[in-house]
Amino acid sequence: MRAVVKIGTSSITNALGELDDVAVSKLCAELVGARAAGHSVTLVCSGAIAAGMPALGLTKRPADIGTLQAIAAVGQPRLMARLSEQLAQADAVAGQVLLTPYDFLHRAQYVHARETFARLLDLGVVPVVNENDTVADDEIRFGDNDRIAALVANMIRADVLVLLTDTPGLFTADPRLDASASLIEEITEVDAALDAAVGGAGSARGSGGMATKLAAARIAAWSGVRSVIAAAETPGVVAAAISGEAVGTVVQPRPERLPSRKLWIAFAVGAVGRVVVDAGAQRALLTDGRSLLAAGVREVDGAFEQEAAVEVVGPDGEVFAKGLTAMDADTLRAAAGKRTSELPAGVPAEVIHRDDLVVLR
Repeated sequence: MRAVVKIGTSSITNALGELDDVAVSKLCAELVGARAAGHSVTLVCSGAIAAGMPALGLTKRPADIGTLQAIAAVGQPRLMARLSEQLAQADAVAGQVLLTPYDFLHRAQYVHARETFARLLDLGVVPVVNENDTVADDEIRFGDNDRIAALVANMIRADVLVLLTDTPGLFTADPRLDASASLIEEITEVDAALDAAVGGAGSARGSGGMATKLAAARIAAWSGVRSVIAAAETPGVVAAAISGEAVGTVVQPRPERLPSRKLWIAFAVGAVGRVVVDAGAQRALLTDGRSLLAAGVREVDGAFEQEAAVEVVGPDGEVFAKGLTAMDADTLRAAAGKRTSELPAGVPAEVIHRDDLVVLR
């Protein structure tokens, strides 16, 4: 099978925030074991900032982006060196791949990255992926390596995404606060109620939390990829997750795989506005697979350019779709409610083409 394994900062560092040699050694042994069983493995590894802080004599994570980026620049080669050293002891070769959202949002860059992964895996290399922290400040602030891992799983058409964390999986409540909380062993659909039950960041050393794990699992599910959220310290956790044994929380894939382009639109591009449509337009988008026309638009919120991502809202006020608009906000406001024959020359008939629209409900 083809697996993407993501491990967070808190799972490979000690209480002082320094890289934990025992944890790193265990992780690499698990990856080598999976390779020995015939699986191909890609590792998405956080920890560049944690690796850089001790080298600079820092004991507390700074808050400003510039300093965090500088620390990441120091820590990334140190993190890679530790991983490479451990993997080399088992004759495994690590290859560093640093990504930014740009690599997923632009088609040419996406294809290039996909080909690089394919060649690395063909050569038997273990790709070690990290967000390019020195330039991608969003990751540093929001812990987006979970999302990166899910997008990589889609890019390389993985069979399973393994999200290793410092808890046994997803619980019905925060087990640190509620003694009655129980492990959720399987999730068939990530819905709003489940989102609301998940908390924020789980550790001072990392920037992610269970919410980001669940968001990543949702992306993977829409990609047709099974996800497993499990404790990094569990013996044999990677092998168990790949083989489908009972470990952690399993998030099952959706029956239909979302194409890569629509996955970008749904999860990789931030919405910068909203378009409210009438019931007829909503029905055409939901059940008829039609494009959104100006006639069905009732309100436009936000200031955005052509080809920006916007949420599509129904008469009930709920977001049910997301897409790339063919008009800027001002043009769309002027065109809202008009039939195609009433539009000025040069204004596109379709506000959002169906190929650029993702139904999220």
